[in-house]
Amino acid sequence: MSEQVVENTELDRYECRACGYIYEPEKGDDSHNIPSGTAFAELPVNWRCPVCTAKKKAFENIGPAGTASGFSENLGYGLGVNEMTPGTKNILIFGGLALAFLFFMSLYGLK
Repeated sequence: MSEQVVENTELDRYECRACGYIYEPEKGDDSHNIPSGTAFAELPVNWRCPVCTAKKKAFENIGPAGTASGFSENLGYGLGVNEMTPGTKNILIFGGLALAFLFFMSLYGLK
């Protein structure tokens, strides 16, 4: 007996392939008077990208906010880095740069 995974795509974000604009259901779209909490599937047929006016079919599902980026079958590789969310990766990268800067500045204290 196999289990089927049912995914809820109601809160998934959608990215415009033309300009990179990301529609987030939690925020809605103020330029077209779309209230927050409106799923992408519930948008009107004539809705267009607020940045480049691309049609609704030019958008691609990129999943919910805060999930690891990339394909799900690749998340087990990369010494655990592939399982990090984009925010966690930013903290790791910029934290490392800040630490390197502090080490570099500490060299001025040596005589």
